[in-house]
Parts: sequence; structure tokens; C-alpha cells
Amino acid sequence: MKRNKGVKLVLALAVLASLLAGCGGNNGNNGNKGESETPAEQTGANSSNGDEAGSKSFANPQLEVAVFQGGYGREYWDAVAESFMQDHPGTKINITASPKIGDLVRPKIVAGNPPDFMYIAGGDNTPVLNGLIKDNALLDLTDVFTEAGEDGAALKDKILPGILESPAIAPHGDGKIYLAPYNFGVMGLWYNKALFDAKSLASPKTWDEFFAMNGAAKENGRALFTYQGMYPGYLEEIIVPAIYNVGGQEALDQFFNYDPEFWKSDTFKQAFGILERIASEENALMKGTVALNHTQSQTEFLQGKAMFIPNGSWFEDEMKDAPREDGFQYGFLGVPSLDPAKPVTALTSVEQMVIPAKAKNPELAKAFLKYLYTEKSITLNGEKAKGVLAVKGAPDLVKAYLGDTTYNVYKAVDSGMGTVNGTFKIVAKGSKYIPADEVYKPLSSIINKQMTLDEYAEKLYKIYADIQEELKASAE
Repeated sequence: MKRNKGVKLVLALAVLASLLAGCGGNNGNNGNKGESETPAEQTGANSSNGDEAGSKSFANPQLEVAVFQGGYGREYWDAVAESFMQDHPGTKINITASPKIGDLVRPKIVAGNPPDFMYIAGGDNTPVLNGLIKDNALLDLTDVFTEAGEDGAALKDKILPGILESPAIAPHGDGKIYLAPYNFGVMGLWYNKALFDAKSLASPKTWDEFFAMNGAAKENGRALFTYQGMYPGYLEEIIVPAIYNVGGQEALDQFFNYDPEFWKSDTFKQAFGILERIASEENALMKGTVALNHTQSQTEFLQGKAMFIPNGSWFEDEMKDAPREDGFQYGFLGVPSLDPAKPVTALTSVEQMVIPAKAKNPELAKAFLKYLYTEKSITLNGEKAKGVLAVKGAPDLVKAYLGDTTYNVYKAVDSGMGTVNGTFKIVAKGSKYIPADEVYKPLSSIINKQMTLDEYAEKLYKIYADIQEELKASAE
């Protein structure tokens, strides 16, 4: 299943292309693979490897770390903990990893005894993270990123542009950083490159070109489109770029900040109208799609039942053992444009790491966080998790551990592909709404013709107005 996308950046990463050129995601989650939920204790080595940071001693040498165990697994966290302990003799890091990490840490948070460091992701776990943000219960990490390191450079200069300034990382609007970026993903539509090459088919640049390919889909015995029907949050990968494509940042701000008037706008009608068109055109939607989970629909796609499917940069690794049609090759399109004058766009997302304000060992937690951005750690992350940190140069550092297709997805923006992202503003404490669920869960009803766009817009208008009232009341 997809990497967590509940953490999104409220801006287009317009300069990402040039940076990656020089450097080389709800509703969804990281694709739980059934890894163990049992804690693992790591014991540090007795001698330093000569790392200059290894000379630093800590008043409290023990660190409690809790991490989400999904598609990235836990092997990276075990490896980087061992590496950190070797470079910092005498320290001891205890790793607890679970797909249900939220359930494990929630009682500790409530009791005022949270882990020292947490990586929280996955749709079932993110309410815990959102609760910590609402309660102002996260440690201010601004100094971690702004203070000069031993090389004289600040860590903030290593992070991809726009990320540290976004509400996903600085959620309170005061410019202070409370969440640290982890892996980032690139999302859009995928296709069978081998088929397109064999049939001399060009990937569509606009949605009109996309729907015009329905004829080619029929000729090759497949539907035009499928998606992870039981998890309609994957359709975000189409919707967010479409909103930005039509209405720009102003429309995205309306959408993510609960302006009810968004649901009466032309931008809404055009962007969400893509789904209505998929529902109405013969052969556009693969039969049975809405009843399929993520692996089922993705396997159907790999076996040649549909021409396109939305997914992210984790796709190739997640489905590495799945059956597929002869000669299948992953091809990444991005998201076609509604405006022919604008480029194909990709959705991007960044996952987060935090230190609770009540952590018993914030000093060591900050040191561990800084360590995660070193080349050694970035390379381990690529090797063990097949992940790419939101750091300049990370794609090329981990190229040897990524499939060619996955690497090329990260480099796709070099060819002029736009990038965009966003995250829903945190709702009022105690709100009865989970915005992503309210927006994305009904989309299958639209595609299944059980709900019209007008009915959907009317419902969301009322929900957004209600959320605004909750925010207003909480501010008084």
C-alpha cells in the first residue's frame, strides 16, 4: 500500500527539478508487509570508528525510538541505530517498530511518558501525530536545522527547498519547525512502457489525450484506467495536481484550508470532473475496480487489464514479486494537464519524524535526528528501506539500491515535469471530522455513479463550513 501521504507540502516545489538534476504516498500507508511488532534492543559498540561526533558524551545515554513499520520495513532503523551507537560509544538505542505504532505509543503519550523519538506514518496512525500537533506537544526543532554544524553549514541548507517552510513541517504558522522531514515520494500515473514502445504509443500530456487513448486500450484488450478501489485516497494523486493545474496555489489554499466556496468553483468542476468522465465513458474504468484493494488492482494492472493506474515511487519495490504480463516495464507519466499550455505534473509527499515535548532525553534525540541526515544514514536508508530522504543529493547517493524505474521517477522532473503538493490544515481539537476521509472516501461513489458531483459538492460545502465554525470557536 502507498507510503503515507497525510503529510503534504502546501506549495509547489518549483525548483525541485534543478536540485535533483544536481543531486541525482490518507488514506494510504507504507504498505504493511506483516513485519514483527516486537521491540528490538540495540547495544552500542565499545569503541568509536573515528567519527568526530563520537567524542560527544550525553548525560542520558539511552534513547527510546518508536517507528512505523510499513513498506519501508524496520531494517533501516536497526542499521542506523547500530551505526549511531558505533559512532557514539556508550549510547544505547531501543527500537520499537510496528504497523500499528500509533496504538502502542498512544497510552504512553497520554500517561506523559512518550518515546524520545518517533516516526509516525500510515493512515491508522496519523491521528496520533495530528493530536500531538493540536496539543502543542512536539519539541521545537528549529535549532536542529538552523544552527551551524561542525562543517559550518546549517542542516536546513541540505533539505529540499520549500519543505521546512511548509505547514507540514512548521504547522503553527510561527516559522518554527516541529516536524522533521523523512522520505519523500513522487506520485502520478503509471503505464506499461514495453507496450507503449512496441505499439509506438506516446504517453498523454493532457487529459484529452488520455481519454483519446481509450481506443488503443480496447485494441490491446484492456480498460483505460483502474485504481485501488477500496482506498480511494489514491485518487488524490490525480486530484491535487488537477486543482493546481486549473486554479494554481490560490485554489489549493482554498481546498486545503477549508474555504467552502471551493466547492462552487470552476476549478472544482474541472478537476473532479475527470472522475465523472472516467465513470461515464465506456471502457474507461476496469470492471470491478471499486471492490479491489491496492494489491489486487495493482496486480490486475501488471497483468495487462488496464492501461493506467495511479501510484508512487514505491510501486516497483512493493510489487516486485507480483505476476505480470510478459515483458512488462514500469513507465511513469505523472499527471496529465487540463490546460495544454501547462506541463505534466507530479504529486510529491514527505513523511515526518518528531520528538515529543515530554521526551525524557531530548538532547540525545536531537543528536540522533541530525545523524539521520548524514551521507552514511541516507545511504543506509536507500540500501535497507529503498527510500529517498528529502535531502539534496539523496537520489544519486542511493541510486545503486533503487530500481532503474524508481530512480528515473525521482529524476523525471529534469525533463520539465512540474511538482505540487499540499496538506489539509489541522482541524480544531475535538473536531468530528478527518478532512482527508471526508474528501476522498466518497470518490468511489462518484466513479460508481452512486453520487453526482453536485451532491458531493453540496455535502463538502457544508462540511467545510462546519470545520470553519469549529476553528473559529476553538480560537475564541
